[in-house]
Amino acid sequence: MIAIIDYGIGNVFNVQNAVVPLMNDAKLTSSPAEILSASHIILPGVGAFRDAIEALEQQGLVEVLKQAHEKRIPILGICLGMQLLYEVSYENGTYQGLGFLKGPVVRFPEPQVKRIPQIGWNTLVENKASLFSGVEGEVYFVHSYYAQGIEDEILTYVDYDGVKVPAIVGSDKVYGMQFHPEKSAEVGRKLLERFFSL
Repeated sequence: MIAIIDYGIGNVFNVQNAVVPLMNDAKLTSSPAEILSASHIILPGVGAFRDAIEALEQQGLVEVLKQAHEKRIPILGICLGMQLLYEVSYENGTYQGLGFLKGPVVRFPEPQVKRIPQIGWNTLVENKASLFSGVEGEVYFVHSYYAQGIEDEILTYVDYDGVKVPAIVGSDKVYGMQFHPEKSAEVGRKLLERFFSL
């Protein structure tokens, strides 16, 4: 079963609608038992980091996700869900993340970046050979904050006004996509298929 974490943050139904045609056993769930028995886990999210991490904590899902990580169940964070995988976010304060990936989440630098948030299509650039190598094209972004993770974990990136923005990151069966694969047409579908191939 593919567990899509349902914790009340963001439109999880868009993710579900994109995943079910690829993996018909995908299910929205907040059940610890289902999450820990899943073959793959997707952590979606739209909105503020603080609200998301607090929702996960209140539902006991931070500990569940840490157990899943220890069991080496493949985890994919999407958009805000990717940012939650990092150690800390500085979005309107300082908030601790899950810590599966190294580094902070910070706001785009002004005035270098002329428009915040980044909204729209941007072209993936491969940074490191990975599970996602060879999938090329544009993907759809909506975000004001980005991860300043370690270089070795950046698999692909995009250039946004001269800022190297990690687009796909990964380490030890934990992956993140800062963009929305569910809104990225054929490229997004192929990238999700690669994740499910693990």
